[in-house]
Amino acid sequence: MLALLIKTHITTGEPVGSRAISRMTSEGLSPATVRNIIADLEEAGYLEQPHTSAGRIPSDKGYRFYVDSMLDQTGLSGDEETAIQQGLLGERAVASWPSADQLMSRASYLLSRFSASVGIVISPNIAYDIVKHIDFVRLSDGRILVITVSRAGLVQDRLVRIDENLTQDDLNRTANYVNANFSGMSLAAIRSELLKRLSEEKALYDRLLQNAILLCERGLSETAQSEPEVFVEGASNIVTKPDFGDLEKIHELLRVFEEKSRLIKILNECVEQVALQPVAIRIGAENTLPTLRGCAVITSYYSYGDQVVGSLGIVGPVRMEYARTIGAVNFIARLLEQALADAPAGALN
Repeated sequence: MLALLIKTHITTGEPVGSRAISRMTSEGLSPATVRNIIADLEEAGYLEQPHTSAGRIPSDKGYRFYVDSMLDQTGLSGDEETAIQQGLLGERAVASWPSADQLMSRASYLLSRFSASVGIVISPNIAYDIVKHIDFVRLSDGRILVITVSRAGLVQDRLVRIDENLTQDDLNRTANYVNANFSGMSLAAIRSELLKRLSEEKALYDRLLQNAILLCERGLSETAQSEPEVFVEGASNIVTKPDFGDLEKIHELLRVFEEKSRLIKILNECVEQVALQPVAIRIGAENTLPTLRGCAVITSYYSYGDQVVGSLGIVGPVRMEYARTIGAVNFIARLLEQALADAPAGALN
């Protein structure tokens, strides 16, 4: 009966009365019997009565029970999965394969579209991804372009300026040394290992090490401290939701969606709770941020190889179609993993 009441409230947005539930039950229960059951559910904290003499609505505890009981029933139709695949990857031709930024942008749009809420994707932080290749390029104004390619094929460029007058030959030798000795490590680990090796290598390599450390200090260490990109779509959906009728509440939510570091923290916190299930769900008061206490946050992660490299999710009202939304978040996360793994060489540049 609790599930029936919650489904009805999700559909109508209105408090649900005992008479309406009585008409829908397959057992043919009388309104009086239904009233007693509803009263017991309210006393147990699963339902709330927003107004005197009104019907009941689910509490956060009620939604949690409902969501936990239907996790094995989540999913999308075949047509919906096909639409998402085409929306993310297009025709999958090598010449038209989406770049990394395009993949993240499309994923956030699809999350928003299939949940009617706010879709968020956190791109991989290249500082902690495995490095596949590094190049140093001297520019005409004396600055150096540091080009880093991650194992997932993501490319990041960063301009740095150093006092030393390094030639392009110096930079090439330094890049060759780093690529030969540190490929398969993260940027943060490369910098740490370079400092360690400086006291261990023979004099022959001192110059190379010093150049590498210098470039890491100015370029790679700066990258390690940078935040990943955040792609947000559908913030305007919040304005159309009757659940967010309070104007100040809408403004507070919109401010959250504008703060990159806060969004990263929210999604990462949720992903950390994922254990046996690939999707994490926080409902109402389960959210640590007060502004999100009236929201549901559904998140997942995506990996490259055996390493988690990014996260994604949706933020919407507590009253939402959980089965479809959980299915969309999980499917898009797994599809994004597949896209990163299957991308042709150089396609994600």
